[in-house]
Amino acid sequence: MKTATTKTVTSKDGTTIAYHELGAGPGLVLLHGAIQTGHSNIELARALSGSFTCYLPDRRGRGASGPSGPDYGLGREVEDLAALVTATGARRVLGVSSGAIIALRAAPALPALRKAVIFEPPLDLGGSNPTGWLPGFDRDIAAGRTAAALVTGMKAARLGPPVFAYLPRGLLERLTSAMLVQQDKRPVPGESTFRELAPSLHNDASLVAETSDDLDVYRGVDAEVLLLGGSKSPAYLRNALTALEGVLPNARRVIMPGLGHSATSNAAARGRPETVARAVRDFLT
Repeated sequence: MKTATTKTVTSKDGTTIAYHELGAGPGLVLLHGAIQTGHSNIELARALSGSFTCYLPDRRGRGASGPSGPDYGLGREVEDLAALVTATGARRVLGVSSGAIIALRAAPALPALRKAVIFEPPLDLGGSNPTGWLPGFDRDIAAGRTAAALVTGMKAARLGPPVFAYLPRGLLERLTSAMLVQQDKRPVPGESTFRELAPSLHNDASLVAETSDDLDVYRGVDAEVLLLGGSKSPAYLRNALTALEGVLPNARRVIMPGLGHSATSNAAARGRPETVARAVRDFLT
C-alpha cells in the first residue's frame, strides 16, 4: 500500500490548509466533497499514484486544516486551491461534488489548471437543488442535534438509500444517532467522524446557494474538462452534467454504469475507486 505524507500550505487570508501527498508524476489535486476530508478519496489517489503525484487537501473547516473563517465563501475556497496549485505546481484537478463546483469556478482564475475532472457538482439550476433547509440545519447544529441535522442534509441531497424516503424521520434520526455513536467508539485512523464533519455541511450548501443559476460563467473555462458521473446518481446531478456539457467550450462526458454519487469514495464508503481511476487516467493521459 502506498503511503502519503502530510504537508501544509498557507492560503491568502493566512489559513493553514493541510494536504496529503502521494505518488509520482504530473501533479493532480483531488478536491473532496461534503462530509469528507482529503482522506475520503485516498484509495482513488492510490489507484492514480502510479501515474500522478496526488495532492488531497482537507478543505478549510475540516480535518487538519484551519477554520472556515467568518467570511467563508467561494472566494476563500478558490484562494485555498490557488495556494495549493502554486505550492505544488499541479496542472490538473479532480473536483468531487461541492469540490467540483470549486474546481469549475477556480478554472478561469487559475490558467495553470489545464485539465479538470468534474464529478457530479450539485448545482442548483432552476430550483433543482434548493438550500432552504439550511436555517433549520444550522439550528440543529447549534443545539447539538447532530443526527437531526445530518438527516436534514441527507434528505435534501437525495443521496441516501431509496428506503430512506419512506422511513419516518424519527426512525432516521435514531438510526443516524446510533451510527454516530459507533463511529465515536471506533474511529478510522486518519479520518474525521461524521459528528466532527457535520457542521461543515453548512459550507457546502452555501456554495450551492452562491452559484445558483449561474451557468454562463462556465463559458469562460478554457481548460479541458471531463464531466464524470454515475448512472445511478440522482437526476438533478445527472442534469447538472448535461447543462454543463452545453456551456463548457472544451468538455467531454463519461457516465459510469451502475455507479452512484459515492463512486470516488473509499471502498468502505461504497466507493469504486479503481473504476473511477480508469476513467480519470484515460482522460488525463
